[in-house]
Amino acid sequence: MPAAHPNARFTTPAAQCPSIAPEWEDPAGVPIDAFLFGGRRATVVPLVQEAFDWEHAVFMGATMSSETTAAAAGAVGQLRFDPMAMLPFCGYNMADYFAHWLKVGQREGARLPRVFYVNWFRKDAAGKFLWPGFGENSRVLEWVFRRCEGEAEAVETPVGLLPAEGEINTEGLEISAEAMKELLSVDLDLVKEQLPQVKAHLAEFGDKLPAEVAAQLEALEQRLG
Repeated sequence: MPAAHPNARFTTPAAQCPSIAPEWEDPAGVPIDAFLFGGRRATVVPLVQEAFDWEHAVFMGATMSSETTAAAAGAVGQLRFDPMAMLPFCGYNMADYFAHWLKVGQREGARLPRVFYVNWFRKDAAGKFLWPGFGENSRVLEWVFRRCEGEAEAVETPVGLLPAEGEINTEGLEISAEAMKELLSVDLDLVKEQLPQVKAHLAEFGDKLPAEVAAQLEALEQRLG
């Protein structure tokens, strides 16, 4: 018999984490500046993008996806959707889960976190990872922190707000300007090609899908022309 479930995690008391907020047990809660979503995408999705607003953020989370590989069921390049990375853990209809996120944003006086979507797994035409990942991901987090502080520049694209040129600190990093340009670019034709998969995913929720999420899909289509 195996000692643990294949998907088991090692856990330890949160109080042992040296970087935890000192008020983490405060009944009033701890202010959150940012949420980060992410999927494993070899193509299309840039290194980091920021949501336009809260409803767009919920749409981004609702359509989180990874590309299937040769090791997974389905054709290579097909999208496997896992909304908010919660699909295996949500004990009720995910469309209601989206509605709960939207309700948070509708609270009067709510100071909402910024929401970002990261993708460490973009590959070049030869199939090699463009971004080194691991500890270098802190360079992307630095941009996220500076966005929260109102200091970092971003450019608007149809899919979200991306770092302006030179805003990701690459000092001391062996990465070409061409690779950075590819990491922070969006091929709108490829985004359009994948829209049918996004539509099919959201259609699974039927009439329960919040109107705000459906409206975000329509808005994306309009921005893509």
